[in-house]
Amino acid sequence: MKQIIFFSIIFYSSVIVAQNYQPEKIKAKAISKYEQAITFLQDGEIKSAIPILQATILIDTNYMDAYLSLAAAYGQLKQYHEAVLLYEKAKGKDTSYFKFYKLPYSINQAGSGQFEAALSTINEFLLNPTISERALSAAKYRKRCYEFAIDYKKTHLDLNNYQFNPINLGDSVNTPYAEYYPSVTVTDNILVFTRAGGHMREDFMESGINKNGFGLAKPIKGDINIEPKKGAITASQDGEYILFAGQFSGQGFGNYDIYQSSFTPQGWSDPINLGENINTDFWESSPCLSPDNRTLFFSSNRPGGYGGKDLYVSYKNANGRWSPAVNMGPTINTAGDELAPFIHADNQTLYFTSDGLTGYGGSDLYVLRKNAAGEWGLPENLGYPINTIENEGSLAVSANGLTAYYASDRSDSRGDLDLYQFEMRPDIRPYKTLYVKGFVTDKKTMHGIPSSVELFDNETNKALMKIQTDEKGAYFITLPTGKDYTFIVNRKGYLYYSELYALGTKDADSVYQKDIALEPVTINAHMVFSNIQFLNNSFELPSASYIELDKLYQVLLDNPSIQLEISGHTDNLGKPADNLALSTNRAKAIVNYLTNKGISPSRLSYKGYAAEKPIADNATEIGRRKNRRTEFTITGL
Repeated sequence: MKQIIFFSIIFYSSVIVAQNYQPEKIKAKAISKYEQAITFLQDGEIKSAIPILQATILIDTNYMDAYLSLAAAYGQLKQYHEAVLLYEKAKGKDTSYFKFYKLPYSINQAGSGQFEAALSTINEFLLNPTISERALSAAKYRKRCYEFAIDYKKTHLDLNNYQFNPINLGDSVNTPYAEYYPSVTVTDNILVFTRAGGHMREDFMESGINKNGFGLAKPIKGDINIEPKKGAITASQDGEYILFAGQFSGQGFGNYDIYQSSFTPQGWSDPINLGENINTDFWESSPCLSPDNRTLFFSSNRPGGYGGKDLYVSYKNANGRWSPAVNMGPTINTAGDELAPFIHADNQTLYFTSDGLTGYGGSDLYVLRKNAAGEWGLPENLGYPINTIENEGSLAVSANGLTAYYASDRSDSRGDLDLYQFEMRPDIRPYKTLYVKGFVTDKKTMHGIPSSVELFDNETNKALMKIQTDEKGAYFITLPTGKDYTFIVNRKGYLYYSELYALGTKDADSVYQKDIALEPVTINAHMVFSNIQFLNNSFELPSASYIELDKLYQVLLDNPSIQLEISGHTDNLGKPADNLALSTNRAKAIVNYLTNKGISPSRLSYKGYAAEKPIADNATEIGRRKNRRTEFTITGL
């Protein structure tokens, strides 16, 4: 009890005395130490200055400027809790002297997540009529940030249960140099990133990912790293391409340009400039390629934008060339800088950074999602503590949507920016996906054939993505779960392939092998409509069937001599006469759709077969379902 009373008297006495802080009475030895610390701080050697400032305070506990400088040093190291405690000690010594330091005090309160306290502090600071215009402007900006943080927490209840625990990727990936711009392939087995080196050099690195963690990072194979002036890098999600920013002598249009390299057995090929539809005399960087390799997102400071650096998008044409890049618009771009786009494997979720949108301060991470019409919605802040009062860098998210990779200089970094991984909060995760890979071949020769692979949303009948197989017919496509899709493979001179993917109840994060043999357009070639599923006792075409019928329409346009019979079939349940009428009307509905689009009726016939031609056992429901079908047969060429 005596000890508690003693400390209470000391504290009370110090507060009374400290109401009139007198710098001229500070001990000379403390001042000498303090000046030594200031020299280190001015040289940017913050960690060296801290023990000297601590020693200064031990020499003279009334040295308020030493407390304030030590608090600022801890704040610079992002050790906000220690900084706040020191600011509060200084505040207790002389509230009048401290009132000019309430702005940095509030910033460190916010840095430690105390946004309500930070708002209260900044409101007190704004009551001071003698602060400068510069300080007033900074304070108003911080107030908006604190208010945003408080409102965000009220509307995002998931924050209450979310544990943010970034894990350093370790010595296999990180070094005393800076590592940044992480990117992962869709199979989550390769991490590529940029590493800074000496003399303004940047190198592209890769690390293999397996169940045991990350392999030792090595420079990517090939000659790309010979050129020192490079920047952001991204890997296509199939691992076949890398895109990156760089200054390659004699190949650029001006400042940093975007280049592409393809993987070969000898390593990555020589870089190819993406051309004038992408690059300009100005700065282009932070490229990101969609999972179907047909959409390119990047950042540029070219004229005509909304601020410093804006996000742009370009689409690959049928001839393989990129269309002229288009600004992504004022709902995304601001008067500030938008950077580091990352499109997830679902092809519907985009992450990026911005310092122009309202946030926590500095650059924040945001997420964009496509709506049902395939248009981008409004940016959504990822929230604290993923976003902080500092500048956040690029983000990459694993294919399963659970793990994110980003660069940070946290307290356990190896010396500069390190790469970390953390678990994504559920409400900011991308859509869950399935992955289908395989080969497209000629059904007769079994040789691989280049083809187009398309994924359609059955609800909107719109194409979500379109990819081109390689020369051997290999493909890899992502299928976002939660909806029903039609998967179509097409090549001129062949019947298209179609399959319905009902993914609303399917488990995500699985990879399926689907090899597809396309049938050449020949007499008697036939195909079952996989996506035309009539309602019971109905012959009205469901809207999802238009996707497949439009592909058949295109086959008829491409092959103007083809003649078809459309046939309808049922199971053996019900009256034969009713089944015959139903199957006939279903086949007729398909013919009517095609003739209404302009196909000559002379090229089409229809017939109902009821249960005459089963292809499965009618004794089971699975068999009966297969027998209830419509199909077409080529009857003339």
